[in-house]
Amino acid sequence: MSKSEIAVAKPKSLAKGLLAGLVGGLVGTVAMTLAERLLPAHNWKASDADTKSDGVRWAFGAAVGAAYGAVAEFYPAATAREGITFGMAVGALSEEGVLPAIGVIAKPSARDRAAEITSHVVYGVATEIVRGFVRKRL
Repeated sequence: MSKSEIAVAKPKSLAKGLLAGLVGGLVGTVAMTLAERLLPAHNWKASDADTKSDGVRWAFGAAVGAAYGAVAEFYPAATAREGITFGMAVGALSEEGVLPAIGVIAKPSARDRAAEITSHVVYGVATEIVRGFVRKRL
């Protein structure tokens, strides 16, 4: 490979990683919301309908996306599998771990689990595609 063919690596930047991840997380939240409309899960408790408000969803999606962008900036292996691993991890930690533990949702049924995994994979892939696109342009 000649010197002219060697790609110049962009310097690492926490701020750029956070920003790219934040934008990716917001787009990922849109994609996940659309996926959930196609495959709705029913494990949210009816009395906690306010907990699943749009504000919480958008804030969580953006914050997790920003954190992902920061990690990806310094640990590129985190982006393995084009965001699938990231989406599955977010789903496992939220839908299988924290939310049932604090009583926001019931433990998901097999059908609900499949729908949640699918929607979180969609979130992860969309977040990674947009994060990578935005980061290359910063």
